[in-house]
Amino acid sequence: MAKIIMGIESSCDETGVGLVAAHDDGTVELLADEVASSVEQHARFGGVVPEIASRAHLEAMVPTTRRAFDTAGLSMSDVDAVAVTAGPGLAGALLVGVSAAKAYAAALDVPLYGVNHLAGHIAVDTLQHGPLPTPCLALLVSGGHTQLLRVDDIAGAITELGSTVDDAAGEAYDKVARLLDLPYPGGPPIDKAARDGDPEAIAFPRGMTGPRDAPFDFSFSGVKTAVARWVESAQARGEQVPVADVAASFQEAVADVLTAKAVRAATEAGIGTLVVSGGVAANSRLSALARERCADAGIELRIPRPRLCTDNGAMIAALGAHVAAAGHKPSALDLSANPGLPVDTVLV
Repeated sequence: MAKIIMGIESSCDETGVGLVAAHDDGTVELLADEVASSVEQHARFGGVVPEIASRAHLEAMVPTTRRAFDTAGLSMSDVDAVAVTAGPGLAGALLVGVSAAKAYAAALDVPLYGVNHLAGHIAVDTLQHGPLPTPCLALLVSGGHTQLLRVDDIAGAITELGSTVDDAAGEAYDKVARLLDLPYPGGPPIDKAARDGDPEAIAFPRGMTGPRDAPFDFSFSGVKTAVARWVESAQARGEQVPVADVAASFQEAVADVLTAKAVRAATEAGIGTLVVSGGVAANSRLSALARERCADAGIELRIPRPRLCTDNGAMIAALGAHVAAAGHKPSALDLSANPGLPVDTVLV
């Protein structure tokens, strides 16, 4: 008989509640995935304001939970375990989700699993493509994180091979969008503008690709600064900034580095599967270039559909299902949020 796992996500500006059914054969079925976003409240600030995010989570938690159970056609009494993002993320935002999860787990007398947000972004792929091959390589690309991860066991054996030394890829998108007077968050507007531009119009730098650089680390501060200088120079000359060309050239630089390093890491480690996840995984150029390069290298590519790439409760429920199936000891009810939780700690 399948076990019903409830997942709660509140690490940043999305309140997510997901419900999955964990079957005896190891598959995990998505039953509900409800999200309430506060992104519009942050847009005028050009980034997430922690206090606003925390208050939005408080207001959205109960209504989002009700929608999830209505969508799944389940009642609270059907829940067998509760999983929640314990970190990393914004401290106040995490506390809202953790507090709610502890309350639900205590009231229902079911196990509580405080899990890692980053591992959740990998686990969510199993909802679409089935169990993960082991080992596999994960490229996690979002507004706050850019990492290459070796996954030997999604329930407890994740090793970081490389990460960004400055801006995350999604953060660079937001900052470049601001330079081009495009809306926040910057990923979708830049992707849309780039469709009408020439990706070879401007030779923006590829960070951390020199012979002395760490092979699997990333840096996007340099390309962001290069875009700023290029735009400033064009404006100083009285020229109209070619937004489409700048967007396409910037996007090409980012996608080039991300995919080249991911494929190289998989090839050198002899790993045959690459999972690309996180909000930036929905970017059209990143996914297209990843497909092209993985095909050339004989690597299987798995990218969850866009809805699953962004922050959501379904990914936390999926990870909770895998952790519970592995027989790990549940978290204590005095569980605390950890804003700096390292990726190799899957369960708190």
